[in-house]
Amino acid sequence: MDIKRDSSGICGLAVSGHSGYGVSGQDIVCAAASVLITTCANALDSVAGITPLVKQNERTAMISVMLPSGLSSSADHDARIILQTTLQGFSDVAAQYPKYLQINDGRTSSC
Repeated sequence: MDIKRDSSGICGLAVSGHSGYGVSGQDIVCAAASVLITTCANALDSVAGITPLVKQNERTAMISVMLPSGLSSSADHDARIILQTTLQGFSDVAAQYPKYLQINDGRTSSC
C-alpha cells in the first residue's frame, strides 16, 4: 500500500495487487486491505462529509482514495484523522503479515 503526502500530512492512500497470502476469495490479508480502504472512503463521505477522489482498476486490483482540494480547515482536519486511522489499521495488518503487506511512504510524492 502507498501513502501519499503533502505539506500538511497524509492526503491519500492506495492499495494494489494481491497479497499472495491465500487463494483469491480466501485471502485474509487482501480482505483486510479491502475493508480498510473501503471504510476509509466511506468514512470520509459519511463522517467528514467529504467526497473523496476514488479510483479503481479491477485488472490491477488497485483502489486509491485521495482528498479533494479546497477543503475547509475543519473538513481537512477530520479527513486527515480518518486517513491516519486507516493507516494505523494498515500498519497493524503489515506488522502481523509483513511478507504479504508492505507500506510505501511517499513522503516526497504530491497529492
